[in-house]
Amino acid sequence: MASHNDLGRRGEEIAKDYLENIGYRILNLNWAYGRAEVDVIAHHNGAIIFVEVKTRSSTDYGEPEDFVNIKKERQLEYAAEAYIEMSGHQGEIRYDIIAIVFENKHLYKINHIEDAFWPS
Repeated sequence: MASHNDLGRRGEEIAKDYLENIGYRILNLNWAYGRAEVDVIAHHNGAIIFVEVKTRSSTDYGEPEDFVNIKKERQLEYAAEAYIEMSGHQGEIRYDIIAIVFENKHLYKINHIEDAFWPS
């Protein structure tokens, strides 16, 4: 597997652990519907949260969250709609981004952006 894929998987694991530590219940990891994938689907305070995880080894080209573009937002919405229909969830939903930047091999910072965007 390419090193950027390894970094991405490591970031997703860190995001999952982070969310669990702050009281979220993880429902699914890497949930796919068609070509759309949601990195983490979690439940917290009655809401289902669809989380995009972006991991980078530096911010030389921008913050990780800057790489969640409109196309990615639409893919998340598409997958979320399918998930909601399949699960029968009738409560609140939210789209979050967890941005992780590694300062070195073992040290990283997390930026959890709640309500990162609204569906169109």
